[in-house]
Amino acid sequence: MTPLSRWGMDWLPWTPNRGAVAANADFVRLSTVDAPATAYSDGQLDDYGATGLRWSPPLTLTVRARLGATHGGGIHGTAGFGLWNDPGGARLKRLALPRAVWFFYASPPSNLALDSMVPGVGWLAMTFDASQLRTLVLLPFAPLGLLLMQGAWLRRALWPIAQWALGVRQMPLRVEPSAWHTYRIEWQTRRVAFWVDDELVLETPLSPRGPLGLVLWIDNQYAVVTPRGLVRGGLLAAPGEQWLDVAELEVRAGEYL
Repeated sequence: MTPLSRWGMDWLPWTPNRGAVAANADFVRLSTVDAPATAYSDGQLDDYGATGLRWSPPLTLTVRARLGATHGGGIHGTAGFGLWNDPGGARLKRLALPRAVWFFYASPPSNLALDSMVPGVGWLAMTFDASQLRTLVLLPFAPLGLLLMQGAWLRRALWPIAQWALGVRQMPLRVEPSAWHTYRIEWQTRRVAFWVDDELVLETPLSPRGPLGLVLWIDNQYAVVTPRGLVRGGLLAAPGEQWLDVAELEVRAGEYL
């Protein structure tokens, strides 16, 4: 069985540079192998590269997966699975404001400090939507807000407003990502719930708008986004092999576009 026919969906692999996608009888492996810091490498499967975004709530996504690496420092980059809108246009060749609901892993030096209450690195359940009307209404005030948030007191007061406007909620996962776990996302119009091994880990009314596309990936990039306006990113050397193994995937949708 090839990765394209696994789970009964029309998957499209994307494997720039040192990325790879392969399947055996038990699971599909997405990986990078000896990825240098000079080139973006990604092992990715998605269903939106040719047909566009097709999924809207209500939808339940269930994935059985594990993360791993041959080098002792663990994964160097990001990895995960869920739904998003490819805002940078890597596959859809157009730019958009980002929307996502997914399980997301980020290694140091990444710091996605979007939720004021939790760390922005590690294995996270995460949802955000920068395309909501409330975000666009507050956008003209963003330069002033960033200036005011250079001070710690005002940052603590103002960032929760920005976080609400961006639809951001994230929660660290208290599980070992290298072991097999069953992850579930229940995406509804006014609610998102994240489960790991049938344990609720995050529930929020901040639900991103559809349509979104399914994506599973592992790469060698990092990103830093902080309330003080620090935004930067880059590539990491990932020696040896690092992987995301997916043994099961199921989508149960109440609406299919």
